[in-house]
Amino acid sequence: MNEFGHLIEGYRRFRGERYAGERARWRELAEGQSPAAVIIACCDSRADPATIFDANPGEIFVVRNVANLVPPFEPGGGRHGVSAALEFAVTQLGVPQIVVMGHERCGGIQASLTGQFANAAAGEGGFIAGWMEVLEEPRNKIVSEHGMGADAAILLEEAGIRQSLKNLRSFPFVAEREAAGKLSLHGCHFSIFKGQLFLLDEADDKFRPA
Repeated sequence: MNEFGHLIEGYRRFRGERYAGERARWRELAEGQSPAAVIIACCDSRADPATIFDANPGEIFVVRNVANLVPPFEPGGGRHGVSAALEFAVTQLGVPQIVVMGHERCGGIQASLTGQFANAAAGEGGFIAGWMEVLEEPRNKIVSEHGMGADAAILLEEAGIRQSLKNLRSFPFVAEREAAGKLSLHGCHFSIFKGQLFLLDEADDKFRPA
């Protein structure tokens, strides 16, 4: 069976089992959505938010990109996929919480840490390098103090979560709602090896097991 055929077989299981057993729920969802959270997660196939949070369809609004990054608020030129998704979820759907979820052994973080795609052309790593510039400042500090090993990678994964939370607060529609108590922001880091989630306590800037 080819790779796409494998996906179609999965669809057929969904159609015959899950959809058939939850037909009323799916028809309700067809009328609209009211997710409880925005999850900003990495594209990595091993760190699926719906799986980790055991979420049902309609419960979470997921935004995925390389290394679960949020760029700063930058109105003007460019194509702002993450910004557009945030704007829609927060201002149109009224989602009450945003979660930035990083994970261990992230390929984007590793690329940032090592600089392996520096000066690469588009299609050869240049898009990755350009995207990871969001982490340039914490990356340089971590490399200067810790090198490029496994410990540095975890530190940069955690720094990426903190940076994304900081950047989220640069969006006026996020900052205003958070200040008014209508929106809460959270950071977490998922260990693929342990299957464990660590939550960021911003009060003392530490990650602790959920």
